[in-house]
Amino acid sequence: MTQISPAASAQIEWRILPGLSDYSETLAAMEARVADIAAGTAPEAIWLLEHPPLYTAGTSADPSDLVAPDRFPVHVAGRGGQYTYHGPGQRVVYVMLDLNRRGRDVRRFVCVLEDWVITTLAEFGIRGERRAGRVGVWVTRPEKTPAPDGTPREEKIAAIGIKLRRWVSFHGLSINLDPDLSHFEGIIPCGIRAHGVTSLVDLGLPVTMADLDLALQRAFEAQFGPLAKDVTC
Repeated sequence: MTQISPAASAQIEWRILPGLSDYSETLAAMEARVADIAAGTAPEAIWLLEHPPLYTAGTSADPSDLVAPDRFPVHVAGRGGQYTYHGPGQRVVYVMLDLNRRGRDVRRFVCVLEDWVITTLAEFGIRGERRAGRVGVWVTRPEKTPAPDGTPREEKIAAIGIKLRRWVSFHGLSINLDPDLSHFEGIIPCGIRAHGVTSLVDLGLPVTMADLDLALQRAFEAQFGPLAKDVTC
């Protein structure tokens, strides 16, 4: 793990994990860190990483949404949500924060995570939006053929799935920078059949992972710092 400069909330440990992180090993390390945070022996942490191509199944995953079960390894994640894809070119953000100190409000926490992504994307001129009944962040694609009901096409750019243990969060979110979007075809992402997926590069933005990481750090304080705004979901 390579440590990067801390955000304004200096008590949080930010790290970039180099290369492609093995899913099972990373999950075990994350669970151990969550236990230490809950015990008061380690600071809160945010890990930024990429995984090799794989699918994860959340607690609400429908087996029928796994279209190609032999395409990539499938991991039972234990987080909320359904099936999602992780792979190179996607920034995975594991968020280990103590909600005992930050407010025991799960719904608000998910909204704040969504706002964090929306604020981050705004740095690149992307209008990310939340949608009622759909966790995650979406972009409208007016240049594409409208949906069957005549509404503009919408595509998902970021997924969110968390778990809490003793009110410490883990798992987190993923933002599509430049993954192979065809890899999402092996699942029904998050159980939503009516909408597709997109990425920063797919939207025509030549953003690097380093650019995205810095934007995430800058946006974090606006959502989680001492002057964080109230969130309305």
